[in-house]
Amino acid sequence: MNNDYLDPINSLHMPELADTTFAMDFLIRAKESVRNISVALTESSSPNVRAAFKKQLKQGIAMHQEITELMIKKKWFHPYELTEQFKLDQLSANNTIKIGKMNLFPIETNRKGMFDRTPDEN
Repeated sequence: MNNDYLDPINSLHMPELADTTFAMDFLIRAKESVRNISVALTESSSPNVRAAFKKQLKQGIAMHQEITELMIKKKWFHPYELTEQFKLDQLSANNTIKIGKMNLFPIETNRKGMFDRTPDEN
């Protein structure tokens, strides 16, 4: 990865990185949902509301499990292999640092000649 964010070489493997990122964000949101519903369940007193929260809690736990299993299957998450998870976390941190060092607002934005063909005419 070089410092030019418009260079097409920097988009190499980007779909896979995006999928990993979206899945991890989804997993975190599912975990937050389970936590928030649990708190709401303990604060509610109505039997109908408690029944609704219990149903949502079961669905949230099932969703969390499904996302976790998908991420483990795709090798995006290693909850039982800490050395492998540490390697993924290091890679993510290094990519974040590289992106942070990119010049996202360059003075020169002309990319003419960088692609293998000219843009389509309108």
